[in-house]
Amino acid sequence: MTTAIAGRVPTEADLERWGLADQAHRPGRLAALRERMAREGVGAYFGVRRENTRYITGFVLAEGEEKGAGNSGQFIVGQDEVIVLADSRYFIQAVEECPEARMEKVYNDFPERWAELLTSVGSPKRVGMEAGFISHAQWDVLAAAAPDVELVAASGWIETLRQVKTADEIERVAFACAVADAALERLLPTLKPGLTEHEVALALEWEMRTNGAEALAFDVACLSGPRAALPHGKPGARRLASGEVLLFDFGAQVCGYRSDMTRTLFVGEPSARDLEIYSLVARAQQESQDAIARAIAAGGTLPSGRAIHQVSVDLIKAAGHGDHYGHGLGHGIGLATHEMPGLGASAADTPLPSPTVFTIEPGVYLEGEMGVRIEDVMWLDSADGRLDRLTLFPREVTVVG
Repeated sequence: MTTAIAGRVPTEADLERWGLADQAHRPGRLAALRERMAREGVGAYFGVRRENTRYITGFVLAEGEEKGAGNSGQFIVGQDEVIVLADSRYFIQAVEECPEARMEKVYNDFPERWAELLTSVGSPKRVGMEAGFISHAQWDVLAAAAPDVELVAASGWIETLRQVKTADEIERVAFACAVADAALERLLPTLKPGLTEHEVALALEWEMRTNGAEALAFDVACLSGPRAALPHGKPGARRLASGEVLLFDFGAQVCGYRSDMTRTLFVGEPSARDLEIYSLVARAQQESQDAIARAIAAGGTLPSGRAIHQVSVDLIKAAGHGDHYGHGLGHGIGLATHEMPGLGASAADTPLPSPTVFTIEPGVYLEGEMGVRIEDVMWLDSADGRLDRLTLFPREVTVVG
Protein backbone atom coordinates (compact mmCIF):
# COMPACT_ATOMS: atom_id res chain seq x y z
CA MET A 1 0.00 0.00 0.00
CA THR A 2 2.61 2.55 1.06
CA THR A 3 4.78 2.33 -2.06
CA ALA A 4 1.72 2.62 -4.30
CA ILE A 5 0.57 5.73 -2.43
CA ALA A 6 3.94 7.48 -2.16
CA GLY A 7 3.87 10.73 -4.10
CA ARG A 8 0.16 10.48 -4.92
CA VAL A 9 -2.38 13.18 -4.18
CA PRO A 10 -5.91 11.93 -3.33
CA THR A 11 -8.28 12.20 -6.27
CA GLU A 12 -12.01 12.88 -6.43
CA ALA A 13 -12.47 9.17 -7.10
CA ASP A 14 -10.56 8.35 -3.89
CA LEU A 15 -12.75 10.73 -1.88
CA GLU A 16 -15.93 9.26 -3.34
CA ARG A 17 -14.76 5.72 -2.67
CA TRP A 18 -13.91 6.52 0.95
CA GLY A 19 -17.26 8.23 1.46
CA LEU A 20 -19.08 5.14 0.23
CA ALA A 21 -16.93 2.96 2.48
CA ASP A 22 -17.86 5.02 5.54
CA GLN A 23 -21.52 4.73 4.63
CA ALA A 24 -21.18 0.96 4.32
CA HIS A 25 -19.42 0.70 7.70
CA ARG A 26 -21.94 2.70 9.72
CA PRO A 27 -24.50 -0.09 10.28
CA GLY A 28 -21.77 -2.31 11.73
CA ARG A 29 -20.48 0.50 13.93
CA LEU A 30 -23.98 1.16 15.23
CA ALA A 31 -24.53 -2.53 15.89
CA ALA A 32 -21.29 -2.71 17.90
CA LEU A 33 -22.26 0.37 19.90
CA ARG A 34 -25.71 -1.05 20.62
CA GLU A 35 -24.12 -4.29 21.81
CA ARG A 36 -22.08 -2.24 24.29
CA MET A 37 -25.20 -0.35 25.32
CA ALA A 38 -26.97 -3.64 26.00
CA ARG A 39 -24.05 -4.96 28.08
CA GLU A 40 -24.02 -1.76 30.12
CA GLY A 41 -27.80 -1.71 30.53
CA VAL A 42 -28.50 1.61 28.84
CA GLY A 43 -31.32 2.22 26.40
CA ALA A 44 -29.83 5.22 24.57
CA TYR A 45 -26.50 6.92 23.99
CA PHE A 46 -25.88 10.67 23.76
CA GLY A 47 -22.77 11.61 21.75
CA VAL A 48 -21.11 15.01 21.47
CA ARG A 49 -17.50 14.35 20.47
CA ARG A 50 -16.79 15.61 16.94
CA GLU A 51 -14.85 12.50 15.85
CA ASN A 52 -17.52 10.17 17.21
CA THR A 53 -20.22 12.12 15.39
CA ARG A 54 -18.45 11.55 12.08
CA TYR A 55 -17.72 7.90 12.85
CA ILE A 56 -21.29 7.00 13.80
CA THR A 57 -23.46 9.37 11.76
CA GLY A 58 -21.32 10.79 8.93
CA PHE A 59 -21.81 14.42 10.00
CA VAL A 60 -18.58 16.40 9.56
CA LEU A 61 -17.39 19.33 11.65
CA ALA A 62 -13.92 20.80 11.17
CA GLU A 63 -11.37 20.90 13.97
CA GLY A 64 -12.65 23.32 16.61
CA GLU A 65 -15.90 24.02 14.76
CA GLU A 66 -17.90 22.26 17.46
CA LYS A 67 -17.12 25.18 19.80
CA GLY A 68 -19.44 27.43 17.81
CA ALA A 69 -21.86 24.84 16.44
CA GLY A 70 -24.07 24.66 19.51
CA ASN A 71 -25.79 21.28 19.62
CA SER A 72 -25.35 20.73 15.87
CA GLY A 73 -23.69 17.41 15.22
CA GLN A 74 -24.61 15.93 18.57
CA PHE A 75 -26.54 12.69 18.31
CA ILE A 76 -28.74 10.22 20.17
CA VAL A 77 -28.54 6.52 19.42
CA GLY A 78 -31.65 4.56 20.36
CA GLN A 79 -32.39 0.89 19.88
CA ASP A 80 -33.95 1.38 16.45
CA GLU A 81 -32.85 4.77 15.12
CA VAL A 82 -30.32 7.58 15.34
CA ILE A 83 -31.19 11.24 15.86
CA VAL A 84 -28.80 13.95 14.64
CA LEU A 85 -29.27 17.45 16.03
CA ALA A 86 -28.72 20.52 13.83
CA ASP A 87 -29.72 24.14 13.79
CA SER A 88 -30.51 26.14 10.63
CA ARG A 89 -26.81 26.66 9.86
CA TYR A 90 -26.16 22.93 9.60
CA PHE A 91 -29.51 21.33 8.80
CA ILE A 92 -29.04 20.95 5.04
CA GLN A 93 -25.53 19.57 5.58
CA ALA A 94 -26.83 17.08 8.15
CA VAL A 95 -29.56 15.85 5.81
CA GLU A 96 -27.00 15.30 3.06
CA GLU A 97 -24.36 13.62 5.22
CA CYS A 98 -26.61 11.53 7.47
CA PRO A 99 -29.24 9.95 5.18
CA GLU A 100 -29.88 7.05 7.57
CA ALA A 101 -30.57 9.28 10.58
CA ARG A 102 -33.56 11.33 11.72
CA MET A 103 -32.86 15.06 11.76
CA GLU A 104 -34.08 17.26 14.59
CA LYS A 105 -33.80 21.04 14.47
CA VAL A 106 -32.48 22.24 17.81
CA TYR A 107 -31.49 25.83 18.52
CA ASN A 108 -31.23 27.20 22.08
CA ASP A 109 -34.00 24.85 23.21
CA PHE A 110 -32.15 21.56 23.65
CA PRO A 111 -32.73 21.12 27.40
CA GLU A 112 -36.46 21.72 26.90
CA ARG A 113 -36.47 19.14 24.09
CA TRP A 114 -34.36 16.53 25.93
CA ALA A 115 -37.19 14.55 27.54
CA GLU A 116 -39.24 14.60 24.33
CA LEU A 117 -36.29 13.34 22.26
CA LEU A 118 -35.63 10.50 24.68
CA THR A 119 -39.29 9.52 24.60
CA SER A 120 -39.09 9.36 20.79
CA VAL A 121 -36.34 6.72 20.95
CA GLY A 122 -38.14 4.40 23.35
CA SER A 123 -38.21 6.21 26.69
CA PRO A 124 -34.94 4.76 28.04
CA LYS A 125 -34.49 4.64 31.81
CA ARG A 126 -30.70 4.91 31.54
CA VAL A 127 -28.74 6.95 28.96
CA GLY A 128 -25.02 6.64 28.25
CA MET A 129 -23.33 10.04 28.11
CA GLU A 130 -19.94 10.97 26.65
CA ALA A 131 -18.86 12.19 30.06
CA GLY A 132 -15.37 13.27 29.00
CA PHE A 133 -16.82 15.78 26.55
CA ILE A 134 -19.91 17.05 28.36
CA SER A 135 -19.55 19.86 30.85
CA HIS A 136 -20.70 19.43 34.44
CA ALA A 137 -23.19 22.26 33.87
CA GLN A 138 -24.75 20.58 30.82
CA TRP A 139 -24.93 17.25 32.65
CA ASP A 140 -26.84 18.89 35.52
CA VAL A 141 -29.22 20.68 33.14
CA LEU A 142 -30.06 17.46 31.26
CA ALA A 143 -30.44 15.52 34.50
CA ALA A 144 -32.95 18.09 35.73
CA ALA A 145 -34.78 18.13 32.38
CA ALA A 146 -35.59 14.40 32.63
CA PRO A 147 -35.36 13.52 36.35
CA ASP A 148 -36.65 9.98 35.86
CA VAL A 149 -33.75 9.13 33.52
CA GLU A 150 -30.41 8.01 34.95
CA LEU A 151 -27.41 9.49 33.17
CA VAL A 152 -24.49 7.05 32.95
CA ALA A 153 -20.87 7.97 32.16
CA ALA A 154 -19.97 6.18 28.92
CA SER A 155 -16.28 6.95 28.58
CA GLY A 156 -14.41 5.44 25.66
CA TRP A 157 -17.19 3.27 24.24
CA ILE A 158 -16.92 4.57 20.66
CA GLU A 159 -13.19 5.30 21.01
CA THR A 160 -12.63 1.61 21.71
CA LEU A 161 -14.38 0.77 18.45
CA ARG A 162 -12.40 3.39 16.53
CA GLN A 163 -9.01 1.95 17.49
CA VAL A 164 -9.54 -1.08 15.20
CA LYS A 165 -9.21 0.24 11.65
CA THR A 166 -10.71 -0.95 8.38
CA ALA A 167 -8.61 -1.12 5.21
CA ASP A 168 -10.03 2.14 3.84
CA GLU A 169 -9.30 3.95 7.12
CA ILE A 170 -5.69 2.74 7.04
CA GLU A 171 -5.44 3.82 3.41
CA ARG A 172 -6.45 7.36 4.35
CA VAL A 173 -3.87 7.49 7.13
CA ALA A 174 -1.28 6.26 4.62
CA PHE A 175 -2.26 9.01 2.18
CA ALA A 176 -1.96 11.59 4.95
CA CYS A 177 1.51 10.23 5.76
CA ALA A 178 2.50 10.41 2.08
CA VAL A 179 1.37 14.04 1.86
CA ALA A 180 3.51 14.90 4.89
CA ASP A 181 6.51 12.92 3.58
CA ALA A 182 6.45 14.75 0.26
CA ALA A 183 6.00 18.15 1.89
CA LEU A 184 9.12 17.79 4.03
CA GLU A 185 11.08 16.44 1.08
CA ARG A 186 10.20 19.53 -0.98
CA LEU A 187 11.08 21.81 1.93
CA LEU A 188 14.61 20.44 2.50
CA PRO A 189 16.44 22.39 -0.24
CA THR A 190 15.08 25.70 1.11
CA LEU A 191 16.34 25.25 4.67
CA LYS A 192 19.30 27.43 5.64
CA PRO A 193 20.63 29.42 8.56
CA GLY A 194 18.87 32.73 9.14
CA LEU A 195 15.31 31.59 8.47
CA THR A 196 12.96 31.90 11.43
CA GLU A 197 11.03 28.99 12.87
CA HIS A 198 7.83 30.82 11.92
CA GLU A 199 8.90 31.12 8.28
CA VAL A 200 9.85 27.47 8.01
CA ALA A 201 6.66 26.25 9.71
CA LEU A 202 4.53 28.34 7.35
CA ALA A 203 6.39 26.98 4.32
CA LEU A 204 5.82 23.40 5.47
CA GLU A 205 2.14 24.09 6.08
CA TRP A 206 1.85 25.56 2.56
CA GLU A 207 3.45 22.47 1.04
CA MET A 208 0.92 20.19 2.73
CA ARG A 209 -2.16 22.30 2.07
CA THR A 210 -1.35 22.79 -1.61
CA ASN A 211 -0.44 19.17 -2.29
CA GLY A 212 -3.24 16.95 -1.04
CA ALA A 213 -4.04 17.89 2.57
CA GLU A 214 -7.59 19.09 3.27
CA ALA A 215 -6.29 20.45 6.58
CA LEU A 216 -3.44 20.11 9.03
CA ALA A 217 -3.63 17.33 11.58
CA PHE A 218 -2.39 19.94 14.09
CA ASP A 219 -0.31 23.11 14.02
CA VAL A 220 3.21 22.59 12.68
CA ALA A 221 5.96 22.50 15.30
CA CYS A 222 9.31 23.79 14.04
CA LEU A 223 11.86 24.16 16.84
CA SER A 224 15.57 24.89 16.57
CA GLY A 225 18.53 24.54 18.89
CA PRO A 226 17.61 24.62 22.60
CA ARG A 227 13.92 25.10 21.74
CA ALA A 228 13.90 21.53 20.37
CA ALA A 229 13.88 20.47 24.03
CA LEU A 230 10.22 21.59 24.19
CA PRO A 231 8.32 18.41 23.21
CA HIS A 232 5.20 20.38 22.19
CA GLY A 233 6.71 23.80 21.62
CA LYS A 234 5.40 26.38 19.15
CA PRO A 235 7.50 27.96 16.39
CA GLY A 236 8.77 31.44 17.19
CA ALA A 237 11.02 34.18 15.88
CA ARG A 238 14.25 32.31 16.62
CA ARG A 239 16.48 31.94 13.57
CA LEU A 240 18.04 28.69 12.39
CA ALA A 241 21.77 28.50 13.07
CA SER A 242 24.56 26.20 11.93
CA GLY A 243 25.56 23.43 14.29
CA GLU A 244 22.07 23.06 15.80
CA VAL A 245 19.22 20.59 15.57
CA LEU A 246 15.95 21.42 13.82
CA LEU A 247 12.91 19.47 15.02
CA PHE A 248 9.68 19.19 13.02
CA ASP A 249 6.46 17.68 14.40
CA PHE A 250 3.62 17.86 11.88
CA GLY A 251 0.87 15.98 10.11
CA ALA A 252 -1.64 16.21 7.28
CA GLN A 253 -5.34 15.36 7.16
CA VAL A 254 -6.91 13.46 4.25
CA CYS A 255 -10.67 12.76 4.19
CA GLY A 256 -10.83 13.13 7.97
CA TYR A 257 -7.84 10.90 8.78
CA ARG A 258 -4.51 12.14 10.02
CA SER A 259 -0.77 11.59 10.04
CA ASP A 260 1.80 12.53 12.66
CA MET A 261 5.54 12.59 12.04
CA THR A 262 8.55 13.99 13.85
CA ARG A 263 11.96 14.38 12.26
CA THR A 264 15.01 15.94 13.86
CA LEU A 265 17.39 17.34 11.24
CA PHE A 266 20.80 18.99 11.59
CA VAL A 267 21.58 22.47 10.28
CA GLY A 268 25.18 22.12 9.19
CA GLU A 269 27.54 19.51 10.61
CA PRO A 270 26.23 17.94 13.84
CA SER A 271 28.30 17.66 16.97
CA ALA A 272 29.40 14.31 18.35
CA ARG A 273 27.07 14.78 21.35
CA ASP A 274 24.07 15.50 19.14
CA LEU A 275 24.80 12.48 16.94
CA GLU A 276 25.04 10.31 20.06
CA ILE A 277 21.62 11.45 21.27
CA TYR A 278 20.14 10.93 17.81
CA SER A 279 21.54 7.39 17.64
CA LEU A 280 20.07 6.60 21.07
CA VAL A 281 16.59 7.79 20.10
CA ALA A 282 16.77 5.89 16.80
CA ARG A 283 17.72 2.70 18.65
CA ALA A 284 14.88 3.17 21.14
CA GLN A 285 12.41 3.52 18.30
CA GLN A 286 13.77 0.49 16.44
CA GLU A 287 13.88 -1.72 19.55
CA SER A 288 10.25 -0.87 20.29
CA GLN A 289 9.23 -1.78 16.75
CA ASP A 290 11.28 -4.97 16.88
CA ALA A 291 9.58 -6.06 20.12
CA ILE A 292 6.18 -5.82 18.44
CA ALA A 293 7.45 -7.55 15.28
CA ARG A 294 8.80 -10.47 17.34
CA ALA A 295 5.44 -10.93 19.02
CA ILE A 296 3.67 -10.92 15.65
CA ALA A 297 6.13 -13.47 14.25
CA ALA A 298 5.65 -15.70 17.30
CA GLY A 299 1.93 -15.81 16.62
CA GLY A 300 0.95 -15.43 20.25
CA THR A 301 -0.65 -12.62 22.23
CA LEU A 302 0.40 -9.15 21.24
CA PRO A 303 2.17 -7.05 23.89
CA SER A 304 0.42 -4.14 25.57
CA GLY A 305 1.16 -0.55 24.74
CA ARG A 306 2.45 -0.16 28.27
CA ALA A 307 4.95 -2.98 27.81
CA ILE A 308 6.25 -1.58 24.52
CA HIS A 309 6.65 1.85 26.11
CA GLN A 310 8.79 0.25 28.80
CA VAL A 311 11.14 -1.16 26.15
CA SER A 312 12.02 2.39 25.10
CA VAL A 313 12.26 3.59 28.70
CA ASP A 314 14.68 0.83 29.68
CA LEU A 315 16.99 1.52 26.74
CA ILE A 316 17.06 5.29 27.22
CA LYS A 317 17.47 4.92 31.00
CA ALA A 318 20.40 2.53 30.54
CA ALA A 319 22.11 5.20 28.44
CA GLY A 320 21.83 7.69 31.31
CA HIS A 321 18.97 9.76 29.92
CA GLY A 322 16.01 8.38 31.86
CA ASP A 323 15.26 11.83 33.27
CA HIS A 324 15.24 13.31 29.77
CA TYR A 325 12.38 11.20 28.39
CA GLY A 326 9.11 12.05 30.10
CA HIS A 327 6.32 11.30 27.62
CA GLY A 328 4.70 8.15 26.29
CA LEU A 329 6.12 6.14 23.41
CA GLY A 330 3.15 6.71 21.13
CA HIS A 331 -0.58 6.88 20.51
CA GLY A 332 -3.24 5.71 18.13
CA ILE A 333 -4.16 7.99 15.25
CA GLY A 334 -7.13 8.29 12.91
CA LEU A 335 -10.02 10.74 13.06
CA ALA A 336 -8.16 12.32 16.00
CA THR A 337 -4.45 12.95 16.25
CA HIS A 338 -4.33 11.25 19.66
CA GLU A 339 -6.65 8.31 20.16
CA MET A 340 -6.59 4.71 21.32
CA PRO A 341 -4.54 2.58 21.59
CA GLY A 342 -2.12 4.26 23.93
CA LEU A 343 1.56 3.35 24.22
CA GLY A 344 2.69 4.84 27.50
CA ALA A 345 3.11 4.30 31.22
CA SER A 346 -0.61 4.77 31.82
CA ALA A 347 -1.79 2.82 28.77
CA ALA A 348 -4.06 -0.19 29.15
CA ASP A 349 -2.22 -3.34 30.22
CA THR A 350 -4.02 -5.36 27.55
CA PRO A 351 -2.82 -6.59 24.14
CA LEU A 352 -2.61 -4.06 21.35
CA PRO A 353 -5.64 -4.26 19.03
CA SER A 354 -5.36 -5.36 15.42
CA PRO A 355 -5.56 -4.11 12.76
CA THR A 356 -4.67 -0.64 13.94
CA VAL A 357 -2.34 2.30 13.41
CA PHE A 358 -0.27 4.12 16.03
CA THR A 359 2.85 6.23 16.41
CA ILE A 360 6.20 5.27 17.91
CA GLU A 361 8.01 8.43 19.00
CA PRO A 362 10.69 8.22 21.71
CA GLY A 363 12.62 11.38 22.49
CA VAL A 364 15.47 12.76 24.58
CA TYR A 365 15.39 16.43 25.61
CA LEU A 366 18.29 18.32 27.20
CA GLU A 367 16.85 21.51 28.68
CA GLY A 368 18.52 24.63 27.38
CA GLU A 369 20.61 22.65 24.88
CA MET A 370 18.75 20.50 22.33
CA GLY A 371 16.20 17.77 21.83
CA VAL A 372 15.69 14.79 19.51
CA ARG A 373 12.50 12.93 18.69
CA ILE A 374 11.84 10.51 15.83
CA GLU A 375 8.21 9.62 15.15
CA ASP A 376 6.61 7.29 12.63
CA VAL A 377 3.08 5.99 12.08
CA MET A 378 2.96 2.19 12.19
CA TRP A 379 0.38 -0.15 10.67
CA LEU A 380 -0.12 -3.32 12.69
CA ASP A 381 -2.09 -6.31 11.38
CA SER A 382 -1.20 -9.43 13.31
CA ALA A 383 -3.44 -11.71 11.20
CA ASP A 384 -1.46 -10.65 8.13
CA GLY A 385 1.90 -10.78 9.95
CA ARG A 386 2.34 -7.07 9.30
CA LEU A 387 4.08 -4.21 11.07
CA ASP A 388 4.78 -1.54 8.44
CA ARG A 389 5.87 2.07 8.61
CA LEU A 390 3.40 4.37 6.89
CA THR A 391 5.74 7.37 7.17
CA LEU A 392 8.49 6.82 4.61
CA PHE A 393 10.66 9.93 5.01
CA PRO A 394 14.18 8.67 5.86
CA ARG A 395 15.11 8.20 9.50
CA GLU A 396 18.82 8.43 8.88
CA VAL A 397 20.82 11.50 9.94
CA THR A 398 19.86 14.33 7.59
CA VAL A 399 21.97 17.49 7.28
CA VAL A 400 20.45 20.64 5.74
CA GLY A 401 21.59 24.19 5.06
